[in-house]
Amino acid sequence: MYQFSYADVQSDSVADAKDRESQLIDRSIEMLEKAKDAGLRSLETVEAVHFVNRIWSTMIEDLANPENALPNELRANLISIGLWLLRGAEAVRQGESDDLDGLIEISQIIRDGLR
Repeated sequence: MYQFSYADVQSDSVADAKDRESQLIDRSIEMLEKAKDAGLRSLETVEAVHFVNRIWSTMIEDLANPENALPNELRANLISIGLWLLRGAEAVRQGESDDLDGLIEISQIIRDGLR
């Protein structure tokens, strides 16, 4: 019978987490692109902004957890980027911005960094 080492399980877990995060960000990008096509006052925009808020709020909470294994500087940078995305999404929601392209571009950069 094969026994998994803790390092194997942990590395699989990290790889699985990165894959899930990448998939969520992919989904947010798809939703933001549909929102861009549908217009700022569309249901697609409301749904995309809500989704961005949900995933980044959750990721920021995880990054702020002292048990998060990422280096502190990387965690701080990702939190800063996440806060920027949350502010940008809120500005779109409030009608103060139409910068869906910026949200899409930054999301693509983060997603590509996870791969």
